[in-house]
Amino acid sequence: MFYLLKKSLRGLPPGTGSALSSLSPQDPPYHRPAVQISDQGYSLVELLIVVAIIATIAALAVPYYSGMVNSAYVVAAIGDIKNIQFDIECFYVRNGVFPESLEAARIEDLNDPWGEPYQYLRIAGQQEDSGKTKGKEPKGARKDKNLHPLNSDYDLYSKGRDKKSQLPITAEPSWDDVLRANNGGFIGLAKNY
Repeated sequence: MFYLLKKSLRGLPPGTGSALSSLSPQDPPYHRPAVQISDQGYSLVELLIVVAIIATIAALAVPYYSGMVNSAYVVAAIGDIKNIQFDIECFYVRNGVFPESLEAARIEDLNDPWGEPYQYLRIAGQQEDSGKTKGKEPKGARKDKNLHPLNSDYDLYSKGRDKKSQLPITAEPSWDDVLRANNGGFIGLAKNY
C-alpha cells in the first residue's frame, strides 16, 4: 500500500507529498494493508455458506416448481377433455348416439399429461341397451358428494397425478382427477367441483 501511495504522489509538484513520502512501511497506519489479498482461493467456511444458501433456495424452489408443473398438467388435461368432448359431440351429431368408446369416435392413443389414457363411459342409452329399467343409474358412472351421477350423457375424465380414482369424487384418490361434470358445464379438478 505504501508503494501505491508513493507511486500516486510522483506526478505531484515538489514538496506536496513530502510528509507522506518520509513514511516507511513499518510506521503504524501503513505497516499492513486494510484488506489482505490471498492467492489461496476460498476458505472452507465460505464454501459451506454458499452451499447452505444454494440448498435453502433449492428447498424453497423445488416444491413451488413441482406445483407449477402439476398446474400446467391440469390445464393441459382440461384442454384435452374439451377437445375430446367436441369430437364426441361431433360423433353424436353424425350418428345420433354417443360412441361406445373413445376408439369408436376415432380418438385413439391419446394419453393425459401424466401418461395414462383418458377414461370414458357412455351413460345415455346404456340403460336401454342393457335392458335395465329407467331410473337406475348406469354402472361405473362418477358420482358427486350426494352420490348422484355427474353427467347424464357420458363421463370423461383423467385419473390425475396419482393415477388412482374412485367413483365418488369426494374420495381422496379422486381429488386430483380432472373431470367433466354437469354434461360439460364443468371441466376441472374434482376437488373444485
